[in-house]
Amino acid sequence: MTRLPFKDRIEGAVALAEALSDYAGRDDVLVLGLPRGGVPVAAEVARRLGAGLDVIIVRKLGAPGQPELAVGAIASGGGRVFNEDLVRLMHLSPTALERIIERESKELERRERLYRGAHPFPQMKDRCLILVDDGLATGATMRAAVNAVRSTGPREVVVAVPVAPSDTLEVLAQEADRVVCVATPENFMAVGRWYLDFSQVEDVEVMDILAEAWARQDAS
Repeated sequence: MTRLPFKDRIEGAVALAEALSDYAGRDDVLVLGLPRGGVPVAAEVARRLGAGLDVIIVRKLGAPGQPELAVGAIASGGGRVFNEDLVRLMHLSPTALERIIERESKELERRERLYRGAHPFPQMKDRCLILVDDGLATGATMRAAVNAVRSTGPREVVVAVPVAPSDTLEVLAQEADRVVCVATPENFMAVGRWYLDFSQVEDVEVMDILAEAWARQDAS
C-alpha cells in the first residue's frame, strides 16, 4: 500500500516506475514529461525503464481575470481541449477564446525554443508513449497532451502519474489507451498536498535534465 504524502517527486517517480514495470526494456517506449514538475518524474521513470526521454509542452488556458481557472489547454503539436461547460458559464466568445489561445501559444513556443533548442522532435509513430506528470487535478493539461500525441500515430498512449483524483482518471481513461496512477486519495484538493517537498521546478532544471538525457541517448 502506498504511503502518502510522497517525500518528493523522485519518491513518487520510483513508485510510478514500479507500476510501469511491464514497459521496462522495450525499445518502442518513449517517456514524455510535462513541464515543469513532470520532467524530473519522467526522467526517473525513463531511467528505471531503460526508455528514451523527451518533453511535451502544455499550456493552460486561464480564464480572463482568473488565470488559475482553466477553460482549456493547448499542447505541442496543436493539441487543444476546452472545458465547454466553463466556456459557456463564463460567456466566452470565440474571439475572446482565440485571444487567450494566441497569448498562450506564444508562451508555448517560447518554452519549446528554451527547452528543446536545436534538438529535433522525437519519432512517435508506432511507439508506446508514456505521458508523465507529477500529478493531476482537473486533468486538462494532460488531456491536451494526449490529444496532441494522438495525431502522430502512436501504437499506445499511456497516462502515468504518482497521484490524482479518481474522477479525473476516469475522464482520461476514455481518451488514453491506459492510465496508471499510484495513489488516488480522497479529498484531493491539490497535487502539492501529497508531497512533503513540492518545491517549484525551474526552467534551468528542466533544461539540464533534458540535455543530460539527450546526450546519453545520442551516445548510445
